[in-house]
Amino acid sequence: MSAGSPISRLWPAPSPTPLDDTELTALYGRAVGPHLRVNFVTSVDGAVTVDGYSAGLSGEPDKRVFGLLRMLCDGLLVAAGTLRHEGYNAVRLSGPRRAWRRAQGLAEYPTLVVVSGSLALDPAQAAFADAPVRPVVLTHAAAEAPPGLTEVADLVRCGTDRVDLAAGLAELRRRGLGQLLCEGGPHLFGALTAADLVDEVCLTVAPLLAGAGPGRITAGDPGPHRELPLRHVLAAADGSLMLRYARDGVPAPAA
Repeated sequence: MSAGSPISRLWPAPSPTPLDDTELTALYGRAVGPHLRVNFVTSVDGAVTVDGYSAGLSGEPDKRVFGLLRMLCDGLLVAAGTLRHEGYNAVRLSGPRRAWRRAQGLAEYPTLVVVSGSLALDPAQAAFADAPVRPVVLTHAAAEAPPGLTEVADLVRCGTDRVDLAAGLAELRRRGLGQLLCEGGPHLFGALTAADLVDEVCLTVAPLLAGAGPGRITAGDPGPHRELPLRHVLAAADGSLMLRYARDGVPAPAA
C-alpha cells in the first residue's frame, strides 16, 4: 500500500518518521467485538461543509485515512440525505486494499448500509445500481419503497414509524456486519449519539476557517453528554490534524 501524503503521529508517542499505510492501519485497527466508528471532517471553526459539500474540507491526507477506514469496516453506514447530496458512487476499494481484506478473512468489499425513514431513494443511483455487494437499507414499517428499490437492495424494517437504530444495528451484526463505519450526515450522527451507540469518533480538523453559515457535524435533539477519551493525534504535512476518540474499554490498536 502506498505511503501517500506524509502523516506523522504527535501523541501519545511522536513517530520519528512519517507513517506508511501499514502503520496507519495498525493505529486505527479493527475492534475485538461489535463496534461503531464515526468519521467526519470539520473546519477549525466547526463547519461540516464548504459551499454545501464536505469535499471542500477534505485534503489528500484526510482522503487517505478515509479510504483506510473504509477498508477496515464490515459495513459503511450513511444517511439517505448524505447519500443523495454527496452523490455517493458504489463502494469500491483498490486492489491492494481488497487483498488486505481477503488476507484478514473479510469480504472483499464492505456493505453499504443506508438509513432512510422516507425511502426517497433512487435505485438507479450508482451506489445501488453499480454496487459490488448488495446494499442494505434500514427503514421502518410505515415507509413505502419506490419501484425497483428491492431489486437492488435489502430492506430491513426496524421500528413502526421511525427507524429504530439500536434494532437496526443489532440486525446488521446478526448478518455479520459487526464493524460499522458511519460517514454521516449530522442528523444520523446525532441520533446515534442520543441512542448511545457511538463507540469511536475519528475527526479530521482542516486548517481553514469556513465562516458563519454551515452546520456542525452533529444535529438533532439534545441529549446527555458522553465522555470519549482521546486515543491519538496525527498531523499531516498540509496542516490537517487527525484525531481519534474512543470509549473507555475499547482496546487500543497496535502502536
